[in-house]
Amino acid sequence: MRAIHIGGLLLLLIALGVPVSGEEPAPVPSCGDCHDEQFKVFTTNPHGHGTAVQGVIPNAVCEKCHGDGKAHIEGGGDKALIFKPAGQEGSDKTCLTCHDVTTDRISRRGGPHANAKTVNCLTCHSIHTAKATPLLVKPQLALCNTCHSTQVASFRNKPYAHRLGSGGMECSSCHEPHGRNGREMLRKTVSGELPCVNCHTQQRGPFVFQHGAFAIGDCMTCHEPHGSSNRNRLIRSNVAQLCLECHSPIGGNTLGSQPPSFHNLSLARYQDCTTCHVAVHGSDRDPQLMK
Repeated sequence: MRAIHIGGLLLLLIALGVPVSGEEPAPVPSCGDCHDEQFKVFTTNPHGHGTAVQGVIPNAVCEKCHGDGKAHIEGGGDKALIFKPAGQEGSDKTCLTCHDVTTDRISRRGGPHANAKTVNCLTCHSIHTAKATPLLVKPQLALCNTCHSTQVASFRNKPYAHRLGSGGMECSSCHEPHGRNGREMLRKTVSGELPCVNCHTQQRGPFVFQHGAFAIGDCMTCHEPHGSSNRNRLIRSNVAQLCLECHSPIGGNTLGSQPPSFHNLSLARYQDCTTCHVAVHGSDRDPQLMK
């Protein structure tokens, strides 16, 4: 009778999948058994760093973004039984559960990109098959060109332009892609200056005699930041034309003095103001910016 009772108990344990008599439990299928290409890439992915156990990434890592994979496995890999992050829903349910960072300069939920109906995290980032850092679907210039083709065309086609993609400079050197609403999402320095001065430190100042252009504007008052057909990326081909936008001989409320009477602007020698006013950004010695 006792033997029958023990035999029945063994049958019950086997039916429940409980190992008996030293049997090893049935191995749980790994996501990598089917998705081997994604697994190979993920081992070098920032999201996968430090997660591998004996060279294998646990299913729990994949399930953080894709949800419980049990039904998917039991359904023979049925795609309808697993969550695939895509679109705004994918961003909200996966990316922003960890990357929901909000500061005075960054908001991944409230910035212009976040508020654009056609843009979300997965528009620019690829979790498994990134082509560039940080996990971008394309190299940065090509990616930004998807929407900002006019600006990228200036970089590529105009003779005086910042050479992006070389020397460590990219669109994000000046722009914060996750930035809040503001002027072109520009990265400002700690003191609130434009990012230009991070590279062009000699123009940073402060100067004893500051050029008046900084009182009414900034670097982009005179310069095209993306690219120009004019030397020094100026917004006008003739330097005198640019200077006379403020230093005009026409009566009115202009900033700064008018050109003195001996400046005959029809002569070539006066067509480039910076021939004499060499310290055009500011001077510590001369109020007329001549040295």
